[in-house]
Amino acid sequence: MSKKPELSFWQIWNMCFGFLGIQFGFALQNANVSRIFQTLGADVTDIPALWIAAPLTGLLVQPIVGYWSDRTWNRLGRRRPYFLAGAVLATLALLAMPNSPALWMAAGLLWVLDASINISMEPFRAFVGDQLPPRQRPLGYAMQSFFIGLGAIVASALPWLLAHAGVDNVGAAGVIPDTVKYAFYIGGAVLLCSVLWTVLFTREYPPETLLGFEQGDEHAAAVTEAVIDRHAAWRNAAIWCLAGIVGALLISHYNLERDLYILAGSLIAYGLAQAWLGRSRGDGMLTQVLRDLHHMPDAMRRLAWVQFFSWFALFAMWIYTTAAVTEVHFGSTDPHSTAYNDGANWVGVLFAAYNGFAALAALVIPLMVRRWGLRISHLLNLWIGGIALLSFLFIRDPQWLLLSMVGVGFAWASILSLPYALLSDNLPAAKMGVYMGIFNFFIVIPQLLAASVLGMALKTFFHSQPIWALAMGGVSLMVAGVFTLRVQEPQAASISR
Repeated sequence: MSKKPELSFWQIWNMCFGFLGIQFGFALQNANVSRIFQTLGADVTDIPALWIAAPLTGLLVQPIVGYWSDRTWNRLGRRRPYFLAGAVLATLALLAMPNSPALWMAAGLLWVLDASINISMEPFRAFVGDQLPPRQRPLGYAMQSFFIGLGAIVASALPWLLAHAGVDNVGAAGVIPDTVKYAFYIGGAVLLCSVLWTVLFTREYPPETLLGFEQGDEHAAAVTEAVIDRHAAWRNAAIWCLAGIVGALLISHYNLERDLYILAGSLIAYGLAQAWLGRSRGDGMLTQVLRDLHHMPDAMRRLAWVQFFSWFALFAMWIYTTAAVTEVHFGSTDPHSTAYNDGANWVGVLFAAYNGFAALAALVIPLMVRRWGLRISHLLNLWIGGIALLSFLFIRDPQWLLLSMVGVGFAWASILSLPYALLSDNLPAAKMGVYMGIFNFFIVIPQLLAASVLGMALKTFFHSQPIWALAMGGVSLMVAGVFTLRVQEPQAASISR
């Protein structure tokens, strides 16, 4: 039985290069979608609900794509067909979104854009596990973080750069500015070309070869199909559905914020999935995904809490930084004013900065891991990011917010790499895709929760001041760091030089 060969630096570069474009699309989305929504008439407290597309599409798309990519093999390979299909669809959505004439259309296109990016992104995570031996996987995920940071630097700053080049930065009432439109057009081209690079200049191991490598790997996790406890599934279905129904009735009776219906609906949906598991007698996709969810490796179960609090914080930052900075640091809540649009452009610069610092952090993190290990390194980076988000409460000069972005950049680079390095050695190659998709549940569930409660929390406790959403994000990152201590350090966690 042979061991998986190590790849050269440039081979790893080529296999990760597509993430440059994927993050280009994500960065444009994160830095500009709230601005687009407000330009088209959305109230600041409605923004979380409008962003529901981002986590919900990830929840639905990633495990499905992971399941099918584990079972795909054709002329393009195993994962690469999904890279290409997602890139084409995402490019079309990027071209259409800034031309939305109404709020409902922009919200709908966000669903299309996020789903398409997820189609490409999920197999990229599994791609590293497929192609690299355990010793090189942390390097592979760090390389992905480098390209994520590099792509997002330019993408986030594009409206600001275009404004300085003379492109109109303020549109008529209800019209998205030209700076945003042209940034999205450029982003579509970059996304498609970079993913094509990875598709054309990488190769994949056939499934039978991967199986041979896994059998020869002493650290590989075994594939076991657990028996479904159908009585427990029905019991869980009843509990979750009842909780969701009672929650919906309480929301209606007490006239609570309608965003909370997202949370109630999510509970009911999970209960219905449990009911499906209880009645299923076959071995189809949904049954297997739910079964694997219930019998996930212990490392994934412990990392779930780390991911939960990490991504709650990130979602709060993405959807509320524009509203917070334009209101507090630029003194405007009118999306058609010059001050607001100047502030929105500066948020793009801040997002570019944290992604730039993340690209540099991706080079430092392997050194941290060699000194302190994966677990302590991730804890330190999360705490640095938490302090950075809390600093928004005290900094009033928008220029000094660039210093905060150093901490956010370290946290972002760490979130994008170290949890996957902690996880991938515990997953079987035959299920790498579906388990990476399931792992994404613990990215999107906190975002669904944030979409449900952030608007209400701001209105109830903080007089609808969005700056406090960033403070809640900072506390959440600190909590995520604490939960990192519960994760066991893998034996095969050494970083390749």
